[in-house]
Amino acid sequence: MVEPKRQKGRSDGRKATELRPVRMTVGFMPAAEGSVLVETGDTRVICTATVQETVPPFLRGSGKGWVTAEYAMLPRSSPERIERERRGPGGRSQEIQRLIGRSLRAVVEMDALGERSLLVDCDVLNADAGTRTASITGGYVALVLALESLREKRLLDRLPITGSVAAVSVGMVGGKAVLDMTYDEDHRAEVDLNVVMTGTGRFVEVQGTAEGKPFTQAQLDRLLGLARTGIDRLATLQRDTLRDAGVKLPRR
Repeated sequence: MVEPKRQKGRSDGRKATELRPVRMTVGFMPAAEGSVLVETGDTRVICTATVQETVPPFLRGSGKGWVTAEYAMLPRSSPERIERERRGPGGRSQEIQRLIGRSLRAVVEMDALGERSLLVDCDVLNADAGTRTASITGGYVALVLALESLREKRLLDRLPITGSVAAVSVGMVGGKAVLDMTYDEDHRAEVDLNVVMTGTGRFVEVQGTAEGKPFTQAQLDRLLGLARTGIDRLATLQRDTLRDAGVKLPRR
């Protein structure tokens, strides 16, 4: 699904309240139980979900499942080549993949999974800011597709999800609150927030930083409201994408 281009306003032609054009292409990695290429403006991330018939040691014998994530940026996903993390993920990658895992687990019923795990890999093809938020938004779609594959095999009697989850960045740029920042805006932002929310408007995580002057409660409220606007649109795109892929989501 594609979020349409709109009137000019910012350097890339958007109003402060508009998302970048968003496209989700399912089945991008045919061998995976669930996969999607998510494109948010010039940011592109492949999200793949893999079903594993095991759980971490701390869950063995519990009857519960697990959802986790891994995140990486490909070497030329940015203007300068990024070294491969051959000795395991670095600090930034670890922080992001933990965020993705927490976000996805927030909407999955672990008791209904049985003792199996779903691993969501998020690999950045091109980065223009918002790679972690795009990974969460696309990771949810890949996860649901993998769960649907289990339901089709009658390994699950229903989709064990409580709703949707998506994420978006918001910030204060030049004293103005803006939604879904590009790299240029993110680089200049006085305040930078990453917001993760469910489709029903509940917060999963808010990561916020003042890059100089501290921000006010009123500015925070404005940014959170702007994030809710963006996540409402992303939740609709997620639902439409899954519907077009033949997945019937439960009404929550």
